[in-house]
Amino acid sequence: MRPTAPLILAAAATVLAAGSLTACGSGSGSDPDTVKVAYNRNTDNNVRFKDQFLDSMKKQFEKAHPGKKIELVPIQAPDDDYATKVQQMMRSPRTAPDLVYEDTFRINSDIKAGYLRPLDGYLAKWPAWDHFADTAKSAAKAGDGKTYGVPDGTDTRGLWFNKKLFAKAGLPADWHPKSWADVLDTARTIKKKLPGVIPLNVYTGKAPGEVAVMQGFEMLLYGTGGNPLYDPAAKKWVTGGKGFKDALDFVHTVYGEKLGPDPSDALDANINTTVGTELLPEGKLAIDLDGSWLGQLWLGNGTKKWPEWSTTLGQAPMPTQHGQSPGEVSMSGGWTWAIPQKSHNAALAWEFIQQLQQKENAVRWDIADAQIAVRDDVAADPKYLNSMPGIKFFTSLVKNTHYRPALPVYPQVSSAIGEALESVTTGDSTPVGAAKSYDGQLKSVTGGAVVDRTG
Repeated sequence: MRPTAPLILAAAATVLAAGSLTACGSGSGSDPDTVKVAYNRNTDNNVRFKDQFLDSMKKQFEKAHPGKKIELVPIQAPDDDYATKVQQMMRSPRTAPDLVYEDTFRINSDIKAGYLRPLDGYLAKWPAWDHFADTAKSAAKAGDGKTYGVPDGTDTRGLWFNKKLFAKAGLPADWHPKSWADVLDTARTIKKKLPGVIPLNVYTGKAPGEVAVMQGFEMLLYGTGGNPLYDPAAKKWVTGGKGFKDALDFVHTVYGEKLGPDPSDALDANINTTVGTELLPEGKLAIDLDGSWLGQLWLGNGTKKWPEWSTTLGQAPMPTQHGQSPGEVSMSGGWTWAIPQKSHNAALAWEFIQQLQQKENAVRWDIADAQIAVRDDVAADPKYLNSMPGIKFFTSLVKNTHYRPALPVYPQVSSAIGEALESVTTGDSTPVGAAKSYDGQLKSVTGGAVVDRTG
């Protein structure tokens, strides 16, 4: 999953942030002219894209709405801690914000808990909603068919590769693998010709969490075809069948043949930070299966300035397993703006959502935060298209992207996948054995709501 920051905040700072929120006062209902907006602040003190953007939106809104106020409530914490704090706030009318920044990964859990209100009545009268991609709309839709959030952007994933290292290894600068076998063969060539260079990074294991499960394993799994993780027609989870085992076997091959980082590094919770700020900029990694946002790290105001990145790195779609239609695969996440059920200023909060999503504001945000546009009018805007090298490529992946099952039990399923990944990465289990263990956990966490495809 796209990290909110490359560094983990110290526990003391998290406690401090939580303590300051507890003292916020009497909650959203205390002032009918104020919209209280809770959002996650990056844990890296050098990255303040969201703060700066929201502060400008606050000024813009208050100018356009005399007498109305926006109260920004930044919560500086890692994703899990942020989600926990917001859920605590939404439980009571006294502390509930009027607007919250919701990860699509968690939105259905909050819907099921009764924390959010549906927005369909507003959306039906909002012409801008027609510009949003159907895939993005579905990410904020619950099982009851109602929509509970407005997405402000997404991300996609593909293969980043070092063209200079490729040239040294005699590989093409316009590399475009057609299958998993092509990716592995290229990695083997790099291992043979460039000793000391890590050929291929595929995130794996338990500690990296969704970084490994979503942009590592699921980038493989969804390239095997069908609905390989959850069957929406049957409303059941899919057991570890052939595609699941094949995806685990790919990871097993990468680490078994020493084509990836050393397992002790790969299984570290901060491996994504190491990849983005050390391995890629220092030319120690040839191919990285990763996200669209990486360039943000290397821009002038990023955490790791690397002016040469746009000419050094190329991008290629991650191919489907055997090159079968549509030939490429991507996974997407993203965040939405949602209105808590216990907000007292819902109508005014909706006005602020519309302010955030005025086309020019939406363009500004996607550029500032290296987001991939979910609106066709934003995706066609020249400022967006010229904002960063690679943006056209990663935007082109939206048409073949997938979203994780936005269901409350998904975090537990994800944890089981992480365990399977770790066992094949360390060699403690075969792909077949890891898939069997996963099936047992899947049946347990879903109460037996599974479709058996292990045959």
